[in-house]
Amino acid sequence: MADYESAARRALPPETWDFVAGGSGAESTMRANLAAFESVFVIPRALRDVTECSTASSLLGSPVSMPLAAAPIAYQRLLHPEGELAAARAAKTAEVPFTVSTMSSVALEEVAAVGGTTWFQLYRLRDERRCLELVERAEAAGCKAIMVTVDVPWMGRRLRDVRNRFALPESVTAANLGGRGAAHRRPAADVPAASAVAVHTALEFAPVTWAWVDMLRGRTRLPLVLKGILDMEDARRAAEAGIDGIVVSNHGGRQLDGAIPSIDVLPEIAAAVAGSCEILLDSGVRRGEDIVKAIALGASGVLVGRPLMYGLAVDGEDGARDVLGLLATEFRGALGLAGCGSPEETPLLRTTFARNPIRAGIGVGAARIRGGAAGRD
Repeated sequence: MADYESAARRALPPETWDFVAGGSGAESTMRANLAAFESVFVIPRALRDVTECSTASSLLGSPVSMPLAAAPIAYQRLLHPEGELAAARAAKTAEVPFTVSTMSSVALEEVAAVGGTTWFQLYRLRDERRCLELVERAEAAGCKAIMVTVDVPWMGRRLRDVRNRFALPESVTAANLGGRGAAHRRPAADVPAASAVAVHTALEFAPVTWAWVDMLRGRTRLPLVLKGILDMEDARRAAEAGIDGIVVSNHGGRQLDGAIPSIDVLPEIAAAVAGSCEILLDSGVRRGEDIVKAIALGASGVLVGRPLMYGLAVDGEDGARDVLGLLATEFRGALGLAGCGSPEETPLLRTTFARNPIRAGIGVGAARIRGGAAGRD
């Protein structure tokens, strides 16, 4: 994975690299995501027959070759001319779901036509009619789930993009929105430094509320997943509302800088939900060993974003497929060496969080500051 990351950085223009690899603010949460995984250790079980170790599982009712799905990533044609089509084909070959973003640079119908398991990620748009039309299109295209991103009332302040005055080229647009909007327009020279993508997001997006989720639950027959949950009370409320799944996520460190690493809150969220809905995790997954850690701590699977994009940038579909193959190899190796013959056996494992100066104040037991009035929609 580190080799692909280095190769992608060399292959991409600096401003595109910053858009993909960067985080918000001082990027403290982005760094903490990686450190958090490094500070989780598994206690392996010995003397178990893992000769037939299998990585197969299921996610949201669909069989998968390993408990992993491609995370929703916008504007993938920035990285390769085929963009989402190449990444979706790689996911199909790997037998894992591909999540197509609202802000995909390829229309969701074209991505779904690749033929693998496709989930659709939904942002709430200010134009309610257009937003619900996207849900209807996803259903008609054969998508297997709707994943609502709940942590983007507006885009986090990503300073790399601000400094670069980042804008999309004319050839890359929000295909699901008919290419409409100003995401690709660079601000005029006399306008203060800004990211054109952030400006576009502020114009198009609206905050997700519990009332809106309840409305959406009644408008789709597909499994409904909420992405961006970090608080156990939010997780419990989602389960009580009949949500089919949650993604424990801080958006890869790209929204609130200073948000807790996802892996650190996973155990308490898993306890709060108590099996009443499926739990996925993203933000910081870089190796197959990370998948073992996540499912040992209560997730049923993970989403992988940046590593897949690095593979896409380096070698298109072949690179993306190779990244997924590397993750599969690493995951099976770690699973068997931990003494598990399948992902379902990971509850046998115990894990421990390391305590060291780098991790001081981060992790389970870290102080939590709760924002907003209780019960507010």
